Amino acid sequence: MRKAIETERLILRELLPTDIDGMFELDSNPEVHIYLGNKPVTHIEESREYIKNIRQQYLDNGIGRWAVILKETNEFVGWSGLKFNKDLLNEHQNFYEIGYRFIQKHWGKGYGTESSKAFIEYGFKEMKIDTIYGYADSGNLSSRKILEKIGLQYVTTFEYEGEEEVWYEIKNPY
Repeated sequence: MRKAIETERLILRELLPTDIDGMFELDSNPEVHIYLGNKPVTHIEESREYIKNIRQQYLDNGIGRWAVILKETNEFVGWSGLKFNKDLLNEHQNFYEIGYRFIQKHWGKGYGTESSKAFIEYGFKEMKIDTIYGYADSGNLSSRKILEKIGLQYVTTFEYEGEEEVWYEIKNPY
């Protein structure tokens, strides 16, 4: 297990099977899925499988989304982090992407920006990644704002699963 990353308000650590209740709260909310194809989970077992798959990514790729824990309360507020994407997406394959998803009551508090900045730094300084990508539904202005705040630059618009998406990237400055 990799060492946790701490920011001013957050602890970022690998997802654990004990995060199941928080993951279910997150992914069962239809509001969270508005820009994700609106397919919320309906059974806690789906969240258990999701955590299991991410933990396998840690073994296979050395990275995957991590739990975001509020330092003040030790509460699971969502996930954030880097993922090694092997699928072909917007003419890219085998690339690192930044992503985040938070429980609705924690929206608008800056956790996406705070955690993502830490992962961008981790990706460039520790993992020596050349380029980190990000994408979002073109209508998801909150997600786009986070990508821009953490330094990613808009590159293009593309279609994915019948939806218009926007593609961003940032090059390693170190």
